[in-house]
Amino acid sequence: MKSKVNVLKHILGSGWQVKPAGGATGEAYIAQYGEEKIFLKRNSSPFLAVLSAEGIVPKLLWTKRLENGDVITAQHWLNGRELKAAEMNQQLVAKLLSKIHRSQELLSMLRRIGKQPLTPEAVLEELFHRTQQNNQYQKEIEPYLDYLSTHIGEVQTDQFVVCHGDVNHNNWLISDQNRLFLIDWDGAMIADPALDLAMLLYWYVPDEEWDQWLRSYGIPLTRSLKIRMHWYIVAQTIESIYWHCERGQEEQAKYWMNYLVQLDKQIYH
Repeated sequence: MKSKVNVLKHILGSGWQVKPAGGATGEAYIAQYGEEKIFLKRNSSPFLAVLSAEGIVPKLLWTKRLENGDVITAQHWLNGRELKAAEMNQQLVAKLLSKIHRSQELLSMLRRIGKQPLTPEAVLEELFHRTQQNNQYQKEIEPYLDYLSTHIGEVQTDQFVVCHGDVNHNNWLISDQNRLFLIDWDGAMIADPALDLAMLLYWYVPDEEWDQWLRSYGIPLTRSLKIRMHWYIVAQTIESIYWHCERGQEEQAKYWMNYLVQLDKQIYH
């Protein structure tokens, strides 16, 4: 049985060098022929073509379906770098996330492939399920699950958009022509925009700059948005604790547990 790298070399033809690009899935590769470089991925998000057309990810060059059903995509190699954490408060970031959240093309595509809106009830149900599977931090996390349950009525919304789901600074790439892209769309979902906004603002933007950042994004900082963002950042932090616990990553789980305790001091009522 051919290795994944050899399969990709066979598709590209002789002369191409292929190496893993790293990442959590292990399905991304860099291919090079002389000075030409492309980014390859197996079974990437099925709406990559729409993301490329909207200018949200580097240009899609081609797609090929293999005999085993796997799909290989090739994208233009970006000469640039990941954003640094300190750069996430820039207008460029706010404007690109706003474009994504307002895109009807992306929303239509996700609906066509069967994605249903992620409701607060579904988020909470999944967390309760994870709690039953996880023995660590159960007692410490219980008050925060109570908070999510108690306040679930305050985070209901009829505003559902395409959310990236992991707006970590490592997923934002800026080219040497100063063009910004958001990559790694495998976790894309239809959800309250507060889900993306919570992660980005709580992690990277000081509280006193939220209003200004959101003006660049295109909305005011309302009490409703504060409540929804806080609810989602608590939920996401609990999910991070369980994710690391399940992988035996005790130090990271402890970091997020401490972060959760700090969030307790910022609850909006």
